[in-house]
Amino acid sequence: MKFKVKKIEDLKSVIDCIEKSGKNIILLNGTLGSGKTTLVKEFLKYKKIKDNATSPTFAIQNRYGNVYHYDVYQKKDEFLSLGMIEELEKEGYHFIEWGEEIEDILKMYGFDYLKIDIKLNGDIREIECQD
Repeated sequence: MKFKVKKIEDLKSVIDCIEKSGKNIILLNGTLGSGKTTLVKEFLKYKKIKDNATSPTFAIQNRYGNVYHYDVYQKKDEFLSLGMIEELEKEGYHFIEWGEEIEDILKMYGFDYLKIDIKLNGDIREIECQD
């Protein structure tokens, strides 16, 4: 499914896609500033989780209740060596920024996931939600 997001409220369609997919691992792909963390923030609001999502760039993982938020940009080896792959077995939602970097690992371990690609087109985000 493809969505054009002009304002923050438009992310509700993307959140619906996440929920309807039935998948709890979500790979977020997009350039810097494309809105990956913003999507996680809105997901938390939708789930009525009061924590404020911040980019886990330096921490690799942030946790908000049963929502896990990872940043694996150029950290594929670190992700594995820290045992983060086991984290994905925990109940809850797992949002992985720059997820394309570990997609082959997820396939190798048999994890099912949802891919969300975000492209900037002026002031519009074109978001594709794909199983």
